[in-house]
Amino acid sequence: MNPAHHSVLSQRVLTLAESETLKMARMARELRALGYDVISLSLGEPDFDTPTHIKDAAYQALQEGYTKYTPVPGLPELTKAISDKFRRDNNLDYKPEQIVVSNGAKQSIYNICQALLDPGDEVVVFAPYWVSYWEIIKLSGGVPVPVYAGVERE
Repeated sequence: MNPAHHSVLSQRVLTLAESETLKMARMARELRALGYDVISLSLGEPDFDTPTHIKDAAYQALQEGYTKYTPVPGLPELTKAISDKFRRDNNLDYKPEQIVVSNGAKQSIYNICQALLDPGDEVVVFAPYWVSYWEIIKLSGGVPVPVYAGVERE
């Protein structure tokens, strides 16, 4: 982290490690720039463009005025569609008001940790785990406690 920014950042943020995912992505970009053929397994970016039908649906939504803030748990028609999908395909019965839409799993986990953790709370993290989870728990005041499955670890 740039020392010039230390005075404006909280001590909580300063304890966080650099994202291993971003570090790997940077290394892949640097190797590509040197001419190496690299397959990066770091970021969750597909190696293909967004399919046309998705782009068309996004354009149509913009044309129809879907440009405003949505309710925090998600658009009612979306939570209902998810509820219907769970019932139809998974035999799970969730009411739309029991469903919250987020922009990704890590955002949901961050929100949950912020809502539930008090300073010093221990959180069991089953290994292997996604690299961000450890830092999310720390940022939320928790103490990550790894649990390794199968192989003995010290």
